[in-house]
Amino acid sequence: MKLVTIFGGTGFVGRYVARRMAQQGWRVRCASRNPNDAPFVRTYGVVGQVEPVFCNIRDDDSVRMIIQGSDAVVNCVGILAEGGKQTFEALQRDGAGRIARLAAEAGVERLVQISAIGADADSDSEYAQTKAAGEAAVLEAFPSATILRPSIIFGDEDEFFNRFAGMARFSPVLPLVGASTRFQPVYVDDVAAAAEKAVLGQAEAGVYELGGPDVATFRELMQEMLGVIQRRALILNTPMPVAKLMGWTFDLLGKLTFGLLKGPLTLDQVRNLGNDNVVAEDARGLEDLGIRPTALEAILPTYLWRFRPEGQFAESINSAANLRGVDSDKVS
Repeated sequence: MKLVTIFGGTGFVGRYVARRMAQQGWRVRCASRNPNDAPFVRTYGVVGQVEPVFCNIRDDDSVRMIIQGSDAVVNCVGILAEGGKQTFEALQRDGAGRIARLAAEAGVERLVQISAIGADADSDSEYAQTKAAGEAAVLEAFPSATILRPSIIFGDEDEFFNRFAGMARFSPVLPLVGASTRFQPVYVDDVAAAAEKAVLGQAEAGVYELGGPDVATFRELMQEMLGVIQRRALILNTPMPVAKLMGWTFDLLGKLTFGLLKGPLTLDQVRNLGNDNVVAEDARGLEDLGIRPTALEAILPTYLWRFRPEGQFAESINSAANLRGVDSDKVS
């Protein structure tokens, strides 16, 4: 039985990759800083097939030990905001390069790197810069690697739609930074399917940009989300100069409190939100991998229902109301 090691294998994307590889009959090693918090990955396969293990990708010996015996490696590690030693450079640049270098030394057959569409060495965002630097480090050490660049990822455990749906439950206003910025949301299991294809050798090496079937602005996505959760809120665009000042202030607050207090966004995130996040016209994508992108409207209701005023009973209540309306019409 072949073995795949998934760095970040207990995280949002990694757990979906782990499930798919277990279904393919592979042994799966889910490397994480907190493996004791993720016993759920064991249920993806038979007893002993999927194991959460400790690994610190900032350390050569830790990564080398975890990679040992692997036929394939998938790196899903990434962060949206820094904290302590978990910096963009340490994880997205140096960590990615370290995994690729040690995978090559260990004779690993295939390597998959989960990056991001926004990866850009010339960006004013450190997140985007380090994503690009990580890709370069991976290709230098492991030229035959497959690099996947998803747009914003949605799914049950996402930190995007869930976050704003939670805000809409308590606030009549949704403040957005970059309301006109365009996104191409991609379903998390479609990203996992792309990684699965690469691990199985069913994809040519190189870079793929992954996006769903629809492109929409941040404002349009929030309008769709509000429709799904059956709530109303005023969508208010925050001017970029104001947003940058807010991000800078929140960053300063975090530094002064040594990370104890964190704001809702960082200056780096504000910079990222000023750029479109869509698949380039000449890029290879999901279709090139034989994967049909999943529509946002098909998935959002399956996990955002809990933010509706009546929760899981919303549909039955609406159906009953409609039925009463029909009956009233017949009587009149």
